[in-house]
Amino acid sequence: MGGGIVKRSVAIAGHRTSVSLEEPFWGALREAADRRGLSVQALIGRIDAERGDQNLSSAIRVYVLEAVREASSGSDERPQD
Repeated sequence: MGGGIVKRSVAIAGHRTSVSLEEPFWGALREAADRRGLSVQALIGRIDAERGDQNLSSAIRVYVLEAVREASSGSDERPQD
């Protein structure tokens, strides 16, 4: 499994920024976005709005971890967006 860092450019609230995540996190983020009927960029925007002082890449990783835990537990509840 490739775990190298991949940097992608996204627009959040009209501002371009780059996000660096390991490829498995990008894949899991895409799956989480698909389950919620959102684009990856829209989901990142929601995560960004809720992250407070936390680094965006770290906030995304935490969100993905929570989403994976939720999916594995069979819960229908969503992590807070």
